[in-house]
Amino acid sequence: MKRTLIKEILLSGEAGTEVNIKGWVRTKRGSKSVNFIAMNDGTCLGNLQVVADVASFDEDTLKDTTTGAALSVTGKLVASQGSGQSVEIQAEKIEVLGTADPEKYPIQPKKHTLEFLRENAHLRMRTNTFSAVFRIRHAMIFAVHKFFSEKNFYNIHTPIITSSDAEGAGEMFRVTTLPFDETPRNEEGEVDYSQDFFGKSTNLTVSGQLEGELAAMALGQIYTFGPTFRAENSNTSRHLAEFWMIEPEMAFADLNDNMDLAEEFLKYLIQYALDNCNEDLEFLAKRQEEDEKNKPKEERNMNLIEKLQFVADNDFVRLTYTEAIDILRNSKPNKKGKFKYPVEGFGTDLQSEHERYLVEKKFKKPVILTDYPADIKAFYMRVNDDNKTVAAMDILFPQIGEIVGGSQREERLDVLEAKMDEMGIPKEEMSWYIDTRRFGGAPHAGFGLGFERLISFVTGMGNIRDVIPFPRAPKTCEF
Repeated sequence: MKRTLIKEILLSGEAGTEVNIKGWVRTKRGSKSVNFIAMNDGTCLGNLQVVADVASFDEDTLKDTTTGAALSVTGKLVASQGSGQSVEIQAEKIEVLGTADPEKYPIQPKKHTLEFLRENAHLRMRTNTFSAVFRIRHAMIFAVHKFFSEKNFYNIHTPIITSSDAEGAGEMFRVTTLPFDETPRNEEGEVDYSQDFFGKSTNLTVSGQLEGELAAMALGQIYTFGPTFRAENSNTSRHLAEFWMIEPEMAFADLNDNMDLAEEFLKYLIQYALDNCNEDLEFLAKRQEEDEKNKPKEERNMNLIEKLQFVADNDFVRLTYTEAIDILRNSKPNKKGKFKYPVEGFGTDLQSEHERYLVEKKFKKPVILTDYPADIKAFYMRVNDDNKTVAAMDILFPQIGEIVGGSQREERLDVLEAKMDEMGIPKEEMSWYIDTRRFGGAPHAGFGLGFERLISFVTGMGNIRDVIPFPRAPKTCEF
């Protein structure tokens, strides 16, 4: 018999229908005469109860039906006698597809800490919390592609292995086939990369943006959605060494076009989650409330559903970095010394506490900051007429601060080359990038959205390692 998904049964199952389900045992209870087995197949939060008359099955089958075991169950859907679901299965055949030693299986039917589940990331998706998170993650992946496809953007796969450092940060994972014990050296004693696989120094990409710009200069508007890597030795709840980035690039676009697209994109994703992930979001919202019930009221986060609605329903406030600095410098938290990082004036690198103040206290709306000091931004951002600021933008959300960073790109060849000289970026190695300004250059703009940052916001999970299936971080590369 063909398998039926538990989600389909719970949505529209009719009593009297013969079905086959396959999934994992969440709990088993019962008496000498009857066993009640709660099964879940990952398609939804809800379990489907299987009723097994003990006399109808051999002892070994029921003995092996333990928490974590994989089963195939065939039987008739009958009206449920218990609360919480309309139907249950009266089992006629049970096949144990995979046993789970009840003494060793770590995911028992009780509350586990997120730290414990992180240590068991290979099994944590079997819990309600993580199955909800990763179903939402899937929905957001689909929504990203749907949004850009509907707006005639083309998806481009940019290189994972590259010889450039798009951000200029230098925190990269090196890619090499050179032997560590006998690394070849040149006459100056430096590593001789001419003998390496690619004949030059290469690394895992930190961004697909630069290659995305090349594609936009031919296809008009493109987006990348792929893995990126940062070798930043930061062991915090906000950092990953491997994460996914969404990076659209648009030809013939300026900073205002960029802000319009980013705001529309974020609202679309949030609304898609609200419309299509309601059950999982409601569960995560209740989980968050339960975790925070003992916190002082002022320390509790906004209700998850309300927070998402807050973004979907409000127009984003737009103001310049200079205006934001004035607001922050004159704010009560700054004057009373409550900011961990005091705001002194133009050139201050804004921290999360500053960003959250603007969003949550001052404007009570998402905020787009523009026109940052050139000294704290990347070489490719377009220099403004004041020669002090660049046409950059950051979008700030409640609770997490910055979620999107982008800019109008510098399309003027002479200005770009001068900026590269100033920042010590070798032009000969980036000639392919400069060529897009030499041959048919045009105004263009783009931004980057860290996908895990988005999923953290949508799910309310406080640690970014809990929204990617198998996190990579300092000293963390299991599974």
